Amino acid sequence: MPAYWLARCKINDPVEYKKYTDQVPGIIAKFGGKVLARGGRYQIVEGPEKFTRHVVIEFPTMEQAVACHRSPEYQAAAAFRRKDGAGEVEQVIVESGDATK
Repeated sequence: MPAYWLARCKINDPVEYKKYTDQVPGIIAKFGGKVLARGGRYQIVEGPEKFTRHVVIEFPTMEQAVACHRSPEYQAAAAFRRKDGAGEVEQVIVESGDATK
């Protein structure tokens, strides 16, 4: 069952944050992930307007999505956005489940 990695981001230091985003596409692909949305237009319809970048990544399974996030490669890349608050991120991985429930 597919799973989706959802991220809401606020970029505080574009130079350091880019060191993170330059590495992530290859890491995601390694775990079977496919970016469905990254950046682009958005409209906040409810909740805080703190985040200005939104990302949706589809993985074949929940396990692959979690493994990607926990991987040493991803954690090393994420260290760039965490460094000195270069970026603030909320992330969640959700399995597609049964939409009728």
